[in-house]
Amino acid sequence: MIFSSLSDKLNHAFSKLKNRGALTELEIKEAMREVRVALLEADVNFNVVKNFIKSVSEKAIGETILKGLQSSQQVIKIVNDELIELMGSTHSKIEIADRPPTVIMMCGLQGAGKTTMCGKLATFLQKDHKKVLLVAADIYRPAAIKQLQIVGEKVKTEVFEMGNTDPVKIAEESIKYASKVGFDVVIIDTAGRLQIDDVLMRELQNIKAKVSPREILLVVDSMLGQESVNVAGTFNAKLDITGVILTKLDGDTRGGAALSIRAICGKPIKFAGTGEKFGDLEPFHPDRMASRILGMGDVLTLIEKAQNAFSEEEALKMSKKIMSNNFDLNDYLNQLKDLKKLGNLTDVVSMLPGLANKVRGQNLNVDEKKLDRNRAIVLSMTPKERSNPDIIKGSRRRRIASGCGQTVQDVNRFLNEFTQSKAMMKQLQSGKKFPFKF
Repeated sequence: MIFSSLSDKLNHAFSKLKNRGALTELEIKEAMREVRVALLEADVNFNVVKNFIKSVSEKAIGETILKGLQSSQQVIKIVNDELIELMGSTHSKIEIADRPPTVIMMCGLQGAGKTTMCGKLATFLQKDHKKVLLVAADIYRPAAIKQLQIVGEKVKTEVFEMGNTDPVKIAEESIKYASKVGFDVVIIDTAGRLQIDDVLMRELQNIKAKVSPREILLVVDSMLGQESVNVAGTFNAKLDITGVILTKLDGDTRGGAALSIRAICGKPIKFAGTGEKFGDLEPFHPDRMASRILGMGDVLTLIEKAQNAFSEEEALKMSKKIMSNNFDLNDYLNQLKDLKKLGNLTDVVSMLPGLANKVRGQNLNVDEKKLDRNRAIVLSMTPKERSNPDIIKGSRRRRIASGCGQTVQDVNRFLNEFTQSKAMMKQLQSGKKFPFKF
């Protein structure tokens, strides 16, 4: 999960402050000492940590806080507010040009996931009904053009390429083509290097001068921590980037890049890659990220994920089926399919307030393999059995178990859970208490 290690350490520090009345200055300083260590271990820039601790301490050590009845909650709120400020306060959106096409120049080191990120960004913009053109301007890396073409096929986006021609010429011609054909957005996939060099920077500067991009987005690997911040600083000095996209945030157990980049470069993090699928790209909201770091969940992001996965019409249709007790195993299959769209279900559960710390503290994971096994059981049934599970008795259960490679006990367990789930959903829809204990 995102920032799991940092979040655990911060919550451990704050747990010592809970269930106390007024906090002494010494207690606050001891807590801040633990917070400092947690941030440094997360590879947050030293100066950023120093200024952060100083700001939190100054606000936490005061008459109002020391005499408050819920001093620990107030300290946590101060930390939350400072984390939000550290990461940029508000979400910074992609700037769309008044007159299309909007030109977005993607840059970064080799291996950061820049080409894949072009496809993710295209997918994100397509949801906003933008017609996107991908441009293959990396002529150096073997098969880079082919890779972008494969990405384009997967996200159903046209790719503009001119082979191994001058990258500046490719970028210039792509804009002319986009204007002629009627594309809303042009995303230029520029060349990367294993390390920053003058030749790379001159080429990027020349492309920038020729096409005047609305956005220059730097793709950085969040797993690199402090090194990502150094890369961002160099690119910003040479190109004056407009924003940063963090990749692999779902695998970042430290978080140093996310907490340092804005403070060091003065440029916002605009997106975060949270998985391998092309839909796994989230707008970066500092307030929501701070909430996740402190283990308070992220309901707004969860709602947005759900809105993308479930249409209002489908939700209403499903609600009526539940209320009329007509929810069958065909509906169950559709629900499983929609759940997959939400991404990793353990991460989804951790977005719920009150559950984030439990998921980490008790090492709880949603057993997605169990859901796959349940799906196999349903797929082994006949259409008639899926529509009317009540007819599934002994001989049918043995046939289903044999068909999906599981035991009769597995089939019995699944059908019992399904029956209970139907009852729970109906109770929930009607506003009554659950008839079962958990």
